Amino acid sequence: MGKETSIKIIGTNSNFEREPLIRPFGFKGGFLSEIWQTVAQVKSSTGNISTGLCSQSVLWSDAEVFSCFSESGGNALMFAVTEYALSILRDRQFTSPVKLLDDILDEVFNYAKKITGNPGLRKTFALNSMVGVDNAIWLLYAKENGLNTFDEMIPAEYRDLLSYRHKKVAGIPLMAYSIPVSEIKQAADDGFYFMKIKIGQPGAQDEMLEKDKARLTEIHQAIGNYRTEHTQSGKLPYYFDANGRYEKKETLLKLIDHAEKLGALEQIALIEEPFPEELEIDVSDIPVRLAADESAHTDKDALARIQMGYGAIALKPIAKTLSMTLKIARIAAHENIPCFCADLTVNPVLVDWNKNVAARLKPFPGLETGLLETNGHQNYKNWEKMESFHSFSEASWRKVQKGVFELDSTFYSQSGGIFKDSAHYSKLLGEF
Repeated sequence: MGKETSIKIIGTNSNFEREPLIRPFGFKGGFLSEIWQTVAQVKSSTGNISTGLCSQSVLWSDAEVFSCFSESGGNALMFAVTEYALSILRDRQFTSPVKLLDDILDEVFNYAKKITGNPGLRKTFALNSMVGVDNAIWLLYAKENGLNTFDEMIPAEYRDLLSYRHKKVAGIPLMAYSIPVSEIKQAADDGFYFMKIKIGQPGAQDEMLEKDKARLTEIHQAIGNYRTEHTQSGKLPYYFDANGRYEKKETLLKLIDHAEKLGALEQIALIEEPFPEELEIDVSDIPVRLAADESAHTDKDALARIQMGYGAIALKPIAKTLSMTLKIARIAAHENIPCFCADLTVNPVLVDWNKNVAARLKPFPGLETGLLETNGHQNYKNWEKMESFHSFSEASWRKVQKGVFELDSTFYSQSGGIFKDSAHYSKLLGEF
């Protein structure tokens, strides 16, 4: 491709719809009952129009905002930030989506601080609000430059980060505190071999630790001897997510010591976000790979976590924007830190935005496949109906089979369907 086109945005539009959950979804001390699906649209001076989607998560992006407002109030605030981001894009010219995000992020973030009344707001709140905006900008950029696939759309300086082509990507389900071990065992029987299991259970630190030790014991007794073709060891890896519940390194080391006594330590592939974000401690002496997720708001934050000893980064293009994700992935690659893609309980269209990244990352250490967390099917009340909103709803690469997404050449040639607008979400928006 030659020189990138200068694109002028002359109009924007947005809307949202509320999707109820099957049951209250609890983490970080709060419970979600619904997730707002927001739609952002941008129009260029040439007449091209592009649409992007976002699944909002106020609780994930800033638990304090979630606790200070009603659930609907928090969602309304995040949507207002989306609206603000769109408003400042009107009559603006750009050539690079990544640079455009850089140019407006601080202004959007400051607005978000103002309307939430929270000067200590986490940057992920602003980034989450901008996912649909950023996706729409990327699709507009592709149209204006005559780019027809995800591979073509990614700028040259980032392509080596996403140069792999997995034929199989693990579909990672989420096992919350309340999921009985019998269901985890059933998932393993069904072929799922990489599951995200919530730890850091409710209660004071001692109580939490004892609950987590008991949970680990039950899980290891149930599936510790299972075998899979998808890992180099042949054993099932354990992926634990603490969501910052461990307040001291010593407490986590007690859990790890318990795992060693059980004979489960070698199977712990990841412990994600064990400590509160503000606890900036060196973790290089912890004998388990720790992953940064929500604490790695930006590429600078990701580098800070890597320098603390974190050995993996959970990428979330569906939560922090594709633009910021590319910058984070570049830092991780430079530091030789592996990445994988985590979910935000997003809609089916966004699952494939995430899958486009997961399918192109280098294999995670010890595994033969890519990694993609997706838990929408476990949580949305109307998941099957939502699947019909995907423009390639019946494509084989959309379905998990025996724990993996099978990705053939059509997945790559069709870019997971992201270039074809969803008729349902487009209908939510009126004409410009």
